Amino acid sequence: MSGQESQGVAARLARSNILELHPYRCARDDYSEGILLDANENAYGPPTPKEVSDSASMALALERYPDPYQIPLKDKFSSYRAVEGISAKHMFVGVGSDEAIDLLMRIFCRPGGADQILTTPPTYGMYKVCAKVNDIPIVNVPLTPSFDVEIEKILDAITPTIKLIFICSPGNPTSKAIPLSDIEAIVSNPKCADCIIVVDEAYVDYSKHGTALSLILKYPNVVVLQTLSKAFGLAAIRCGFCFGSPDVIQLLNNVKAPYNVNALTSQMAIKALDHTVTLQKTIEQTWEERKKLAKALGNLDFVTQVYPSDANFILFRMKSHALESYKYMADTFAVVSRYRGSELHCDECIRVTVGTPEENQTFLKALQDSYKIVSA
Repeated sequence: MSGQESQGVAARLARSNILELHPYRCARDDYSEGILLDANENAYGPPTPKEVSDSASMALALERYPDPYQIPLKDKFSSYRAVEGISAKHMFVGVGSDEAIDLLMRIFCRPGGADQILTTPPTYGMYKVCAKVNDIPIVNVPLTPSFDVEIEKILDAITPTIKLIFICSPGNPTSKAIPLSDIEAIVSNPKCADCIIVVDEAYVDYSKHGTALSLILKYPNVVVLQTLSKAFGLAAIRCGFCFGSPDVIQLLNNVKAPYNVNALTSQMAIKALDHTVTLQKTIEQTWEERKKLAKALGNLDFVTQVYPSDANFILFRMKSHALESYKYMADTFAVVSRYRGSELHCDECIRVTVGTPEENQTFLKALQDSYKIVSA
């Protein structure tokens, strides 16, 4: 058998950039059972009562294709955001915000090195994965060690080949919101006139700094990503949004699959938006628990830094043995956090989702017991 025949059809026929791809590692790749504080989900669950969710899903005509443009959901969500001038025509609904990330690259970037994207690491890993899949090089302009954007360095890095600039706010894994004034300082600069600036706001509901949605009406090259996977507690239904100028949204609708969002997802999302009072209560509970958890972590002698958080998770740095502690907690105590020590500026760091009071106490005990054992 020749070497070519022994490779397999995938290795022989696939694009080289796909064969070189290191896929995004989601939290469930590592652990799927136990106290799961690793994926920044809402520990309190969706705002919709279970009996309402069950009755809504049973009433659907599942033999029919769904609304391809999700107009009722767009109307409902834009009304909830209540940003003057923003309506359904400014919205794309996708399979999580990841679909919009991929589509934006496919629409605005030519593959093979002709165009590039700009990111600010440490940041959300799917930008890198989608860029690799679409054969688009990345220009990295790192955040400062305190996780602020370097405005002048970003502007200096812009060339005619950069088509998309991704700003994650609040950031992941940083948990820090980027001030709206910093975002506007970038967007308003003439160097950015031929770039799409993508503000990824997956955690915006947990931030007290507000949203960048108002910038869309002022700058037509701004798009904003949001999701129901975090504060809304609906990670399982995979529903995200891209807000932008109507001509950008039209292109997203032109390129997407015909029925990309299913009827069950759409109905669950609409029902959740009928219970925003409950949603706000769980956000406030998370704020309170975030404050308590940050204080408790700060009191541990082996924790050297607890970063301020604008999200539903906390990034903290340990004196040593962060990776060993993370693994020991998961394998021995079934308490799952996320090791982030391999990312820029995050050496010896662990990211932990803010859970319920009981989950947070269990995590703190497991962390202390694990560190004591692995550092002995």
